[in-house]
Formats: sequence, structure tokens, C-alpha cells
Amino acid sequence: MVAPRILTRQPDPAARRRLEQAGIHPLLARLWAARGVAAPQETAPDWQAMLAPSLLTHAGRAAALLADAIAARKRLLIVADYDCDGATACAVGLRGLRAMGAVVDFLVPNRFETGYGLSPAVVDLACAHPGGKPDILITVDNGIASIDGVAAARDAGMQVLITDHHLPGDVLPEALAIVNPNQPGCGFPSKHLAGVGVIFYLLLALRAELRQRGAFGGDSGPRLDALTDLVALGTVADVVRLDANNRLLVAQGLKRIRAGRMQPGLRALFAVSGRQAREASTFDLGFALGPRINAAGRLADMSLGIRCLVTDDEDEALKLARELDTMNRERREIEAGMRDQALASLDALPAASAASLCVFDASWHQGVVGLVASRLKDRFWCPTLAFAPAGDGELRGSGRSVPDVHLRDALDLVSKRYPSLIRKFGGHAMAAGLTLHEADFAAFAPAFDAAVRELTGRSRFEPALETDGSLEADYANAEVATLLDQQVWGSGFPAPVFVDAFIVRNQRVVGEKHLKLALERGGQRFDAIWFGHADALPPAVDLAYRLALNNWNGMVSVQLVIEHGQDTAR
Repeated sequence: MVAPRILTRQPDPAARRRLEQAGIHPLLARLWAARGVAAPQETAPDWQAMLAPSLLTHAGRAAALLADAIAARKRLLIVADYDCDGATACAVGLRGLRAMGAVVDFLVPNRFETGYGLSPAVVDLACAHPGGKPDILITVDNGIASIDGVAAARDAGMQVLITDHHLPGDVLPEALAIVNPNQPGCGFPSKHLAGVGVIFYLLLALRAELRQRGAFGGDSGPRLDALTDLVALGTVADVVRLDANNRLLVAQGLKRIRAGRMQPGLRALFAVSGRQAREASTFDLGFALGPRINAAGRLADMSLGIRCLVTDDEDEALKLARELDTMNRERREIEAGMRDQALASLDALPAASAASLCVFDASWHQGVVGLVASRLKDRFWCPTLAFAPAGDGELRGSGRSVPDVHLRDALDLVSKRYPSLIRKFGGHAMAAGLTLHEADFAAFAPAFDAAVRELTGRSRFEPALETDGSLEADYANAEVATLLDQQVWGSGFPAPVFVDAFIVRNQRVVGEKHLKLALERGGQRFDAIWFGHADALPPAVDLAYRLALNNWNGMVSVQLVIEHGQDTAR
């Protein structure tokens, strides 16, 4: 593991003063100002602060098309993606459209058979759908790259409406409408909506259109805020940047979850993961619920996860959640074996000066390569791609990157330099997927490495741990830990990490690989834990840590969760 440089965020003094003057807790004011919050209204979780659906290009046009389709009783079919964002987007679409009178069902591709997105093979499945051939296909969390799939759907007599958030290529599909904040010409201020956020916005636009048409009589239509628990889960699980608008959506979802007003599937997922919904945080969504939904798409069929999210039967939801939990344990075992195998093969190689890492093994499971890439990226701190066989002589790869390297741009550069090397690819700055011929893997790895070097001008990358400096002694308590835990933290708006010097009064290894600590700082005593670290610490140590709550025998106390440490004498 590469040791990180310790950096300290610097809050803007003027912004900090404005936040404090608005009555925000002084510590929160400091933390928020250091994350770019300039005014109190940027922290407001109220619906009035949400960006308007009318700002999203084609949202109004797509809403009118859907309103016409509902009035004509046309058959709609949602084509979903096979990750948590895609599953929640599908569930939001199904629940919202059905609440507004639509005839709608869903189809989720099997990643091992039809690949990603609306492919011609998926169009064939749609034509043979048990509910009858649909009139309109609605993509969620996919479709922006589905040139051939949209053409195949039109040839088969079906229209396509695309909702997506992925970056587009040079050519857009010829769909009825494309709702994507990242498409050319879209002026939507937030470019970071998840797929579930995009379909939620389209539903808001559709409800407004139906209201204007008088479709609900004297009523205002369905309460779409009832879907924000799903919006929050998909947004956090997809690790999109939590800008002000996304934080608002997540905050509204967490509010409903903590109040117990959530879908039965989410309640069941909290139960099987041993988490308390009334204390729900973004950590629970990203590291407990999200992986269990994702496990279905990685190992089997995401329809299992979608069914868990759309059922209104509590017993069925719990049964499905237990299946997802079992699948997630299997996923962890497969991932651990693949990761250890990859590390062993890399350890056997001489030290290399590569700027990137590409790994492949014929025995690997293609549904887990993304997780393996993520673990290796963290270990070696460079953009990493992991590949597994996909049948018919093809490899399916998944990549994870470091902040210095835009992964999709690197793949795009390889594709332009070697047009026949990559069969297809797509993704974001930090994550991407691609398909190669197995015979091309040996040529791809150096081509990708050269692209990384050319785009960055660098051959190695150094991790940095951004911190918030010292925690004031008066704030190192359970009350402040509770306050921090209630906030929305995540990608682009990271949870606070503090750095201070401590005296180690006691230490012992628990669970064979975690270090349990008794620490002292300025006369204050703290319990602490360093997960995944079993090496003893020196008597005096500088520690980077998160402030957390520890519930034990009904007693709530503060606990420090260690992120990094180094000898104070260094």
C-alpha cells in the first residue's frame, strides 16, 4: 500500500463567517466552507432549493411523449442497467409511471449474455417480452451509447426514450428524446445526477405535464417524494459527486428512511445487513445496502434486486433481501480469491515502472472484475483494469482510476490510436468498462499505459489523504459525532477526517486483523479502532481519524476510526 501525503483543507474565511452567522454549528461551518459551500442556502435540504426539471434538456419533450403514451394506453418497457443505480432507477420508473396510470414493465439485460445497455440482443428480448411487444422502450442509467440498439428497436417498430447520465460519444442515438445532463447543449447546472436522479426528474416533469392536462382531476397527482429513499440509495451507491442538488436529494431520502417511511425492500435490506434505519447514513447506503443490490447484477440477474425494490409485500421483500445477502457473501468470497490471486501474480513480477495496471486471468468471474480493479487501484495507486473471459474469445474488462487520470479519456485515446483494439467501451472519469478480443490483451496493456502517460505527463501517481486538520477538544464528543453522522457526505463532499497527536495507552489486535486502541490527547481518553491494520503503533503517534459513535450495552460514546497513522517523531 502506497503511503499517502497528508493534506489539510483550508476553509474560505468569508464563507465560514457567513455560515456561522446563519446559525450553523461552528464546526460544520468550517467543514462545509472547506468543501466549497459559500452560502447557507447551499446546505438547505428543502425542496424549494432543488434545481427545476425544466432546466434538463428534453425533459419537457419526453414528458409530453410519455403523457401521450399513457393516454393511448401504450405498452412501455423500462430497459435497466445491472448495478444499484440501474436497479433503483428501474424501481423509481416503475413505481412512478404506474402511479400515473402507465402500462409499464421492465427488462434488465443479463450482463453475461447481452452485454451492457440497449444492444440489438436486448431489443430481441424486448420483442419477445411476455407482456407483449412494447410500443416504447425507456432506458434508465444506459442508452447514450446504444446507437445500434436504438436503430434495431426502430426497425422492429418500437420507439426509444433514453434517460442516462453517462458521458456521450461523438454520435448520439436517434431516439425520440434523450434526457441526460451530460449530452451536448444541456444547460442543467448539475452534471452529476445519477441515473436514478435523471428518471426521478423526468417523473417530476411528467407529473407537471399531466397536471397541466387535467389528468388528475382536482388532485395534484402522486407524491413522488415517496421515491426519494430509492433515489438516495442509487445516488450514493453510484458514487456520483454529491453537489448541492444531489445532497438535497440524498438528504430527503435519508429523512424518509430515518422516519421509517421507506419501500419494503429497503426496510428488508436494512434488516439483513444488521443496520438501524432510524440512524441511517450515507455509509449504510453505500457500504451495506448498495453492495447487496449490486451482488445480483454481478453474479446472477439484477431482476432479483429490482423485484426486491418494487414489491409492496413485506414478506416477499425480506425473502428477496435474504437471497441478496447470501449472494453478497458469495461475491465477497469470489472477490477475495481473485484479489489474492492477482496480488500473488504481481508480487512474483520484478518491480515495474508502469503508470497503469492491467490484469487478466482465465478463471476470473467477469461480474467481480470491477471490485478487483478497485482493490488493486487502492493498493498500487494507479489506474487499473481487470479482465475476465466473456465467451467467444472476448474479454470483459472493468477499470477504476485515481483522481489524476480520466479513465474514459484514456480509453478514448487508445481507441483513436488503435481503432481495432477496443471493441467497445464507456464510463466516467473514475470508472469504465470495455470489451477486447482475448488475443489483443497483450497489445492493449502497453497502449493503455502509453495513453495514461500522454494524458498526464506522468509515470507514477501519489495518493493524498485530505484532512480537516485538528479537531477542537470541545467537539470531540458523542453529541458532535451524532451531528456529523446526520449530514450527507460522500463523493466530492467527503466525510471529515481530522489529524491530531495522541499517546497510545493500550493496544491489542481484535478479530485477527484490527487494532483496538486506548488513546489520550490533552487529558482526554478515547477508544479507537483501526480496521485492517494489525501492526503495533509507537507510544506517540499522529493519527488521521473519523469521529464515530459506538453503541455498546445501551451506552453511546464517541469512538475514533483510524484512517492513517505515523510516528510523531517523523
